[in-house]
Amino acid sequence: MAAENMTDEKESAPACLAAMHLPVLRREVLNFFEPRPGLRCLDATLGLGGHAEGLLEKAWAAGIKDTELLGLDRDGAALALATQRLSPFKEQVHTQRRPFSECDQALREIGWENLDFVLADLGLSSLQLDSPERGFSFSADGPLDMRMDQRQEKSAADLVNGASVRELQNIILALGEEPLAGRIASAIVERRSKAAIKDTEDLARIVESAYPAARRAKARNHPATRTFQALRMAVNNEEGELEAFLNKIIGLLRPGGRVLAIAFHSLEDRAVKKLFRAQAKDCLCPAHTPRCICGHKAQVRLLTAKPIRPGEQELEANPRARSARLRAAERLERE
Repeated sequence: MAAENMTDEKESAPACLAAMHLPVLRREVLNFFEPRPGLRCLDATLGLGGHAEGLLEKAWAAGIKDTELLGLDRDGAALALATQRLSPFKEQVHTQRRPFSECDQALREIGWENLDFVLADLGLSSLQLDSPERGFSFSADGPLDMRMDQRQEKSAADLVNGASVRELQNIILALGEEPLAGRIASAIVERRSKAAIKDTEDLARIVESAYPAARRAKARNHPATRTFQALRMAVNNEEGELEAFLNKIIGLLRPGGRVLAIAFHSLEDRAVKKLFRAQAKDCLCPAHTPRCICGHKAQVRLLTAKPIRPGEQELEANPRARSARLRAAERLERE
């Protein structure tokens, strides 16, 4: 297996975790993958390697063993586990530790010009959610970290303890779509004036206390769910990374190449839907324009009129998949 940009820092996790990992919408993803000789695939968010493994297994089952896959991930621990999981495919796999916004640079580094199949699973990996020391979840106490790339300098603790009340309110409202963002931001600033907020349990309690009792009683999810999502997205610049990736990826596809994205909340799904639908149109002029002046030509055809959701059987096996939405598009022939 070729491995680039891997570091020797000591980031570890149980090796069995990758084998236990249940990739979301795996069957549905594989339904869009049609093996043929010479394919080059990109798993833009490699995670624990479950989707990538499925793609390569399907190609090998069809007797095609020259399919190559490039896997990208910011998380060094996840990348190490995925590398181990994909070791049976040896030279067919390349891995790089970098964000998917740098997909064009990643291709240049291994000498590829374009791609035939792209998958971006935008959810957190089981490794991140189930490791309290990473600070992504409030289900177990841990340091307020939330960095996908632990080489990154600023963590969620820096944001929570350093941002102004207005900045926190804007983040929680925009990225978490939390209607009580103002109350939560004020509660955070008031609490940190007494002592720094350092762990997930402490932050979750603060957010919960900002919720009126009647609202807490009716909430379907923990009151801190949206706030944790917003802070995680801000710490990792997830909105900016996704925008950069989407702006590049269509141009990297060969004619007939396919791009799939799995989103887990409305902000991500709207961004993917907007890009796919715009690139499937011959004109992007405003509706009132009498004739086209933009000159845009459709670049893709939509393979999913509506997002594909997990079925009941998958949800029974993996409740975390409940909010997943899969969209797919195919690159049109160039003129």
